[in-house]
Formats: sequence, C-alpha cells, structure tokens
Amino acid sequence: MSETYNLFQQGRAHLREGMAAQATVSLEKAKRREPEKASIREALGIAYFRIHRYVEAESEFRKLLELAPADDYGHYALGRCLEKQGRQTEAQGHYKLASSLRPASKHYSSRIRDVA
Repeated sequence: MSETYNLFQQGRAHLREGMAAQATVSLEKAKRREPEKASIREALGIAYFRIHRYVEAESEFRKLLELAPADDYGHYALGRCLEKQGRQTEAQGHYKLASSLRPASKHYSSRIRDVA
C-alpha cells in the first residue's frame, strides 16, 4: 500500500473514533501528496466541519465538486458549510442539487425544508 493511502486510512480511522482534529493531520499530508483525490478532499472537509472550521471545509467541498460535480454528498456537505456561515440562499441551492441527484434521500429534502 502507498504512504498516501495509509495516511488517508489513518485520517478516516480518526474520524470514526471522533477525533476530527487528529484526522486533519493525516488527511492534510495525504492531500499534499495527492491533491486531486476526491476521497481525501471529502474526508478532510468532514474533519474541518466537525471542528467548526467551516471556511476550510467549504474549500475542500468546493474542490471535491470540481473533481466530481455530480457528487450528491459533496453538494449536501457544501450546503451545510454555507448554512453554518449564514449563507442560507447559497446553501439552499446546494441542498436542492443534492436532492435532485439523490431524490430518495430524506436527509437532503429535510434540509431544504429546514432552511426555507
């Protein structure tokens, strides 16, 4: 296995264990090695979000969506970051995109209603 993969897995393990701040260390190293990996960007965005670093999380989810524009979770997560920053209108657009990409998700549609 590659060092980057090991760093990614270590970061994900920290996230599963509720240690988001620790996860950022491994995931930032992995991102420096492979900046175009959507999975690394997603995990790092989640870690930043959990430690209330919403601007950095937004940046990671925006990059994720550059790499994978039809990623429903990426749109949802970006919406959450925007909402936490008080940007409800912009968040609403991403919630709607997430919901249109995965219409069966009650989670996505509930965010649309909650923000409206």
